[in-house]
Amino acid sequence: MSMSAIDLTGVRKKYHDKVVVDEVSFTVAAGECFGLLGPNGAGKSTITRMVLGMAPPDAGKITVLGMPVPARARLARGRIGVVPQFDNLDHAFTVRENLLVFGRYFGMSTREVEAAIPPLLEFARLESKADSRVAALSGGMKRRLTLARALINDPQLLVMDEPTTGLDPHARHLIWERLRLLLARGKTIILTTHFMEEAERLCDRLCVLDGGRIIAEGRPHALIEEQIGCPVLEIYGGNPRELRALISPYAERIEVSGETIFCYAADPEQVRVQLRGRTDLRLLQRPPNLEDVFLRLTGRDMEK
Repeated sequence: MSMSAIDLTGVRKKYHDKVVVDEVSFTVAAGECFGLLGPNGAGKSTITRMVLGMAPPDAGKITVLGMPVPARARLARGRIGVVPQFDNLDHAFTVRENLLVFGRYFGMSTREVEAAIPPLLEFARLESKADSRVAALSGGMKRRLTLARALINDPQLLVMDEPTTGLDPHARHLIWERLRLLLARGKTIILTTHFMEEAERLCDRLCVLDGGRIIAEGRPHALIEEQIGCPVLEIYGGNPRELRALISPYAERIEVSGETIFCYAADPEQVRVQLRGRTDLRLLQRPPNLEDVFLRLTGRDMEK
């Protein structure tokens, strides 16, 4: 296998005269987790559809696992596992039957699929649910089954679209644990997500998309340090315009999003002194994160 799992060069896609992916270029190295970060409409899902050969680019070049896409997309997909944004499991089948049927789509024999099922059930922590119908599973269990199903063909590359949307924190952490295990086994993952913590925990590198364009790219913590580089003080309550005028001399930058003021200051204590005694305000100090990066680059928060 080549050193890169995915290469996009100058890729452009338009729907109904609207450009949704605009001159996007990036490379995903074999064995890394690469994140596509951005709000709805940023172009994330369109990029993954083009990588899978489900939508042809209007311009540019895509190579997946050394093969040109969409020209050889069918061959490439035989080495790819897909976790869609919304589960499309067959609820009338059992957990085992879902895996068996999906394996046959890849031309696997019944014997091959049956041999693969036990380790996949163990990986997904669904051993005790093998004969349960999907309709009886919790949301987290269904998501883990969707992940196990994507691994039935032992793919080199996993394409994951919002893998933890709608899950509670416990189920989300369990999925993250499973994904880290896959990365340790040498799998390559391309991940689209709204969740900042998910991107920070899993991604070796990521690109931030807005309006179909890449507006930043790099390692998560390097982007945070480069774009922010200081503590963040969130201020709730009061009049944002008055508060901005009061604290701006002590801040490196101030952003207002809705009713929240984000104050970026090398010395947050100086800001706190100005607000001391204000019982109408709530203050939260925290380290900077990718949400702050997005807010700085686009002027708006990461709406889910």
